[in-house]
Amino acid sequence: MALTSLAAEFQTKLAPHRYRRCRVSLIRVPNVLISEVYVAPQGEGEFARTPSVFVRTTGCNLRCWYCDTPFTSWNPEGQHVSLDDLVNQITAFETEHVVLTGGEPMLPLEISELTHRLRERKHFITIETAGTIYRPVAVDLMSISPKLANSTPSPERSQLWATKHEALRDRPDVIRQLIEHAPRYQFKFVINEPTDLADVESYLSRFPSIDRQRVWLMPQAISQAALAERTAWLEPQAHSAGLRFSSRLHIAQHGNRRGT
Repeated sequence: MALTSLAAEFQTKLAPHRYRRCRVSLIRVPNVLISEVYVAPQGEGEFARTPSVFVRTTGCNLRCWYCDTPFTSWNPEGQHVSLDDLVNQITAFETEHVVLTGGEPMLPLEISELTHRLRERKHFITIETAGTIYRPVAVDLMSISPKLANSTPSPERSQLWATKHEALRDRPDVIRQLIEHAPRYQFKFVINEPTDLADVESYLSRFPSIDRQRVWLMPQAISQAALAERTAWLEPQAHSAGLRFSSRLHIAQHGNRRGT
């Protein structure tokens, strides 16, 4: 057979098989970056003292100067955990209440799927968020902690984060979505100085539909001494303003210790 005929036969019969593309299917396993999972009494707000599974995600789009979990924000750490493993770990505690916290738990896209899996298992779901991101989640209590001007870090600490934090911390459009789609909500404001109370009132004036009995004022404190000092003046002022006061029971009992 002539060489030209051999070449032609190769092109028509063999080459298509030699160069056929192989398709490889990549299976994506949903996972979330988690810093810690533990059981403890809720220390703040409406369900204070309620035994709860805390699921703390790592990663935050803000940088509060007083952040009491810097291992989720300023110095993030954690490990990727598949949703299957995470749900199994939560379920193994045999505790109804689950608190998704952070960091900012609304940051990962997978949070929506996680909440719906927890709903299927009849858990009562609280999401603790700064109110800057909306996701279509399954939730029983949306616990919103808007960040006031008192939260912005100094430019000396980080010019980048001072700018980003100030630009991102106030999202009234997201706040309205969270309130509208949650069957139950609460607001928790972190108070550092008496002058912060005026900022709270200014904030609430923008949302007249917010029930003031769902608004909690909470001392900024990571030590038992600071908690006691601020509680002394903040608690009576909260009641005088027709708002509610929340201590931080985990700080009162343990100080700023992980797993509490």
